[in-house]
Amino acid sequence: MNVSLTDRITDDQPTGSAGGRSTRVAVLVTALLTACIAFQLNASMLSPALKSIEDSLGASSAEIGLTQTAFFTSAALFSLFLPRLGDVIGRRKVLAGMLVLMAVGCVVAALATSVPMLFVGRVIQGVSGPTVPLCLIMLRVEITEPKRYGTLLGVITAVNGGIAGVDSLAGGFLADNHGFEAVFWSMAVVAVVATVLVATLTPESKVPAASRMDWPGVALLVVSVGSLLIALNEAGKLGAANWLLVGALVAVAAVAFALFWRTEDRTSHPLVATGHLRRRATWATLLTTVLTMTGVFAVMNGLIPSFAQDAEAGLGMTAEQSAWWTLTPYALAGLAMGPIAGRLAATFGYGRVLRLGLVGAAASVVLMILTIPAHSRVLLLAASILVGITYAGVANIVLNGLGIVHSPTDNPGFLPGLNAGAFNLGAGLSFALLYAVKTAAMPADATSSTGYTSGMIAGVAILGAALATSFLIPKPVSAEAQD
Repeated sequence: MNVSLTDRITDDQPTGSAGGRSTRVAVLVTALLTACIAFQLNASMLSPALKSIEDSLGASSAEIGLTQTAFFTSAALFSLFLPRLGDVIGRRKVLAGMLVLMAVGCVVAALATSVPMLFVGRVIQGVSGPTVPLCLIMLRVEITEPKRYGTLLGVITAVNGGIAGVDSLAGGFLADNHGFEAVFWSMAVVAVVATVLVATLTPESKVPAASRMDWPGVALLVVSVGSLLIALNEAGKLGAANWLLVGALVAVAAVAFALFWRTEDRTSHPLVATGHLRRRATWATLLTTVLTMTGVFAVMNGLIPSFAQDAEAGLGMTAEQSAWWTLTPYALAGLAMGPIAGRLAATFGYGRVLRLGLVGAAASVVLMILTIPAHSRVLLLAASILVGITYAGVANIVLNGLGIVHSPTDNPGFLPGLNAGAFNLGAGLSFALLYAVKTAAMPADATSSTGYTSGMIAGVAILGAALATSFLIPKPVSAEAQD
């Protein structure tokens, strides 16, 4: 007999649905999936257009890179508290508002005539950061059967790893033929469509007992995490980094978090009760997410594409060729595997499937290390597909799911929000640490791939640490089928 997820969400019922009437699952999933696609376009569609933006605005690569950092930092910070705001005032209302602001940000960026204007547009787009966690919470309220929820969780979350590579290819086509503005206008259109679908086709839900937001706690947590993210970005510059600034930012982050902890202990309506933070289900999940992202993110989004394009130590591909041989198959594999992984997690256990994904991801990176000296495009393609299956299609899906199923009933928005922040924190750490190892191990011989392999070896070691911490995550009994 299956144990219903309703056992964990009895205080979280849909509101505004007469006679218990619920939205048809296909319609609900369509609306939520469109919202996730709209967010993913903001995250990945712009990458091939960055050179076009540089040329059009007369800016440097560093200036345009800063606008990208602004988007991801904004997304991480808004993820910390908007899911909780959804608990308080209604998730449909918050999600629709986020999508409206996403569209506004796209329009501002499309009309940008300077880097500061583009920067503002990207920050506004970043308000949509917690789109995926909010969609998963809304789905969980409506879908109570574990296996069905696990499958649909995989469908929605798989888009977060890239829309089968089409997003990047479309971005490149639009930028080449119609200018970077066309990329932002396309994003805006999808955001408007998503807003309409969410506002009209999804039911409202919130936590009846949640009546107030802890805005002092929000401010302190945002300062803490924001300082840490900026410090990581600065540290990623390595030799050019201002290490005094990095140290000062880390100190600010520590002080702000200490004050946040004290505030949460004293308020009657905390953003995150410290008792929830002490739960193994909380800190073990967040730690595993950070370590997993640190171990693999810069490998697939930095080291491997760089190796593919390196004319001396690597394969000498163009940027477009590199995408076709690495990132596109990686995204396709993750998209295909996502629904299967979600179903397997609900059937055989989230912990078991997560560990299978982590072992597979580490083994796939090891395969890359072993095949790099062969300079084979086919072997690089095979390894990229394997990482796509094991990380993007399994580990990433299950970690997102654990953030949902381990959230407490009185505050279901807090852990998905913190987990989204953990993903971003891990991504920043990944580039800072793995590239530091790559730089330190870089030999004088420009034709040697030692730097790349050293960075990947560090990634494998960190994935091993993620595997170890995954054993500390408790079993989400109510989210798994008990046949």
